[in-house]
Amino acid sequence: MPHYMFQGRYSTDAIKAMIDTPQDREASARTLIEAMGAKLHSMFFCMGQDDVIAIIEAPDDETMAAASMIIGGSGAFSGGATTKLMTAQQAMSAMQKAQTGRASYTPATG
Repeated sequence: MPHYMFQGRYSTDAIKAMIDTPQDREASARTLIEAMGAKLHSMFFCMGQDDVIAIIEAPDDETMAAASMIIGGSGAFSGGATTKLMTAQQAMSAMQKAQTGRASYTPATG
């Protein structure tokens, strides 16, 4: 199954709610992800532009998009992004395809 990285920024209201009532957000995320037929590999709270990062394995892009829509539509996040990840083997396959295909491309630089 494909892997994805979800990065999210909590809304001000969500942060206030977590301060007022500390809660295990990983358990809640895991419940949603498993209900979608996917698997939460890890979830981290972080300092920086994003508040949380999760590594998720989902059956397909549509399933991951649906989970992201549920999370995004909840009002708990002010922003975020989902990135599809590739294994090293998949990246090597892409490199081999690029090697084959580059003969048919003429760059703007000539």
